Parts: sequence; C-alpha cells; structure tokens
Amino acid sequence: MPGGPRSGLAAVSTALLAMSRRLEVRDVLRTIVVSARELLDAEYAALGVPDDHGGFAQFVVDGISAEQWRRIGPLPRQHGILAAMLHENGPERLADVRQDPRFEGWPAAHPEMSDFLGMPVRDGEEILGAIFLANKRSAPDGSGRVFTDVDQELLSLLAQHAAIALTNARLYERSRELTIAEERSRLAHELHDAVSQKLFSLRLTAQAAATLVDRDPARAKDELQQVAALAAEAADELRAAVTELRPAALDEDGLVATLRTHVHVLDRAHAAHVTFTCDGVRALPATQEEAVLRVAQEALHNALRHSDGDRVEVTLARTPSGGAVLKVVDSGRGFDPGAVRRAGRHLGLVSMRDRASGVGGRLAVHSEPGRGTTIEMEVPGG
Repeated sequence: MPGGPRSGLAAVSTALLAMSRRLEVRDVLRTIVVSARELLDAEYAALGVPDDHGGFAQFVVDGISAEQWRRIGPLPRQHGILAAMLHENGPERLADVRQDPRFEGWPAAHPEMSDFLGMPVRDGEEILGAIFLANKRSAPDGSGRVFTDVDQELLSLLAQHAAIALTNARLYERSRELTIAEERSRLAHELHDAVSQKLFSLRLTAQAAATLVDRDPARAKDELQQVAALAAEAADELRAAVTELRPAALDEDGLVATLRTHVHVLDRAHAAHVTFTCDGVRALPATQEEAVLRVAQEALHNALRHSDGDRVEVTLARTPSGGAVLKVVDSGRGFDPGAVRRAGRHLGLVSMRDRASGVGGRLAVHSEPGRGTTIEMEVPGG
C-alpha cells in the first residue's frame, strides 16, 4: 500500500474530523459518503438510512450528478444486497455485484457497477444505515480494480465513527426541537398571563364607560382614555411577545443554515422535491433575517399545500448593495393574482408584503394558471 498505514490513518483522521464538525443530520450523511468515496478511491458511494416501510428515509449519493440522480427515479427499496446489510448485520464485498444471485438489476439511467463493498452503520444493536461503495478506481499493487481487506477494515472503522457522528447529529436536532418547543410554551404562558390581564381590564373599563356616558360624561371620557391606554399596553405586550418568537435557530445558526435546514425537512416530508441554493449571502440585520425566513416559510407552505407541483426551488442571492433576494419558485398549477384578490383569498400575500415593507424591502408575485408561481422578496443590506 503506497505511503504505508500512516497515509491511510491520516485519511481516516481527516474524514473523522470532517464528520465531527457537522451537526445537521443531512450534512453528516453527506460528509460520511464523500469521505468514504475519497478514502477508498471508489467511483460511486452512497449511504441509505432505512425507514419502517421497506424503503429509505434518506439516501445520499456521491459520484452521480444531480441530473443523473433525477433520471434514475424514486429512492430504491430495501431489497437484494441492500436488504442483506440492513438485516443480516454483516459487510458485503463482491468482485462483481451483477453476478450475485441477490442482484435484481438497475433502473434504466443507473450507472453500471461491478466491484462492490458495503458496510452497515450500527449503534449497538440498532442499524442506523448502510454505506455502499462501487467501482474501485485503482489498486495499490496494480492488480486491477477490486476492494481489499484493507479497504474493508478502513470502511469498518469509518462506519463505527459514522454511527457516533450520526447519533450525535440526531440528538442535536432533537435537542433543538425540544428547546424551541419549550420556548414557545413559555412564551405562550407569558402571553396568556400578561395580555389576558390587560384585555380583562380593558373590557371592565369599557363597560364602566358605557354605563357613565349618559349620567356622567366627564367620568365616561376619563374611562375611555383609560381604555385607550390599556389597549396601547396590550399592543405593546403582543409586540414584545412576537419579537421574542424570533426562531432560536436564527440566533444560533443564521439565516442561510436555518433556511437550508427548513428546506431539507420539507423535502423529506413532502412528495415534491424541495431544493435550496445560496449565492454569497452575508449576515443581515436580525429583523431582516427574520422577515426573509417568515416569507420563505409562508411561500413554501403555499407551494406545498396548494400548487400541486412536483418541484419547489428556494434560492437566496446577494445583491450588489449587500442585501439579499429570496425566490421561491414552484412548478405547480399557478393562479391569477388579481382573481385571488377579488375573491378575498390572499394566500398569505398580504402578510408577506407587510413583512417585506416592514424591513424596507419589496415583494413581487409572478403567477398565472398552468405556469407555476414565483415569490420574490428583496431586502436591503444592513
């Protein structure tokens, strides 16, 4: 093995460090796949996380272009050799996967693969997933393309640490979900106590003013002034509570990471393919980041619930002035914005425009029946 064991261990160390820096599950999966492919010098690599219905909750690949992956079609099912690693707990090393009796063929656009190495990713007795590698690109001794005992040992080591990284990432995401839920519960309790008291006082004062209008107009006027003051206090309480509801992830991770995570969650939860791309966006003022996130969430909700499209693309790009442009584009049935306004159905468009104008930005809606919808929001730089 050229370079000796030290070079292999150094590569493993680099891969493990890369995994340990990731906290989001999808990022961890991607890092594991890329690291395994580079470490073992394979043409293709993949990692599947099984669901409870005979398929895969997540399936990450490296070595295949996005267009080729799209043409391959739906995620694979748990069958053949894939199922063996998920249910029999052992590695699989084959000189030619196509000659194995469990092989069931490829989809039409799938690349041809021959030599194959697979390894389950286990946390104790639980199988978290399985790493697959195919088509060794070179052999250290020049004997041809084939995965070796050393390759299998390296992949086994990588899989063990991948299990730790993946478990940590899942715990991190769960912890953040619980933190957000607890914060919302706390704010709801405070909102109920503070605002309910104000509204109760407001109601009593308004009733007192009504009884005094005829027999003591001066006192009624004083009571109505008190009503105005209480209403202003209630509005302040609500405004403060809404300000506190700024998503915790924004403060921790920033707009780009928060939006990417939100899109990944929606992509897993819906049949439509939801993607996110970002081009050079820097940190924005807190109010602008929150406005962009809220508009993106509203636009995504509309696209996934109402458009019937199979694709939603979210892009965030930096403007020459240092601001940002958000676009949410769906391939759905579209609508006539004018007809929606006339019918009194706004699809959240009013609130999105209010959020944009509230931070000095603008919002545009481009849609027509049969041609999908584009929501575009631009905010200035800080």
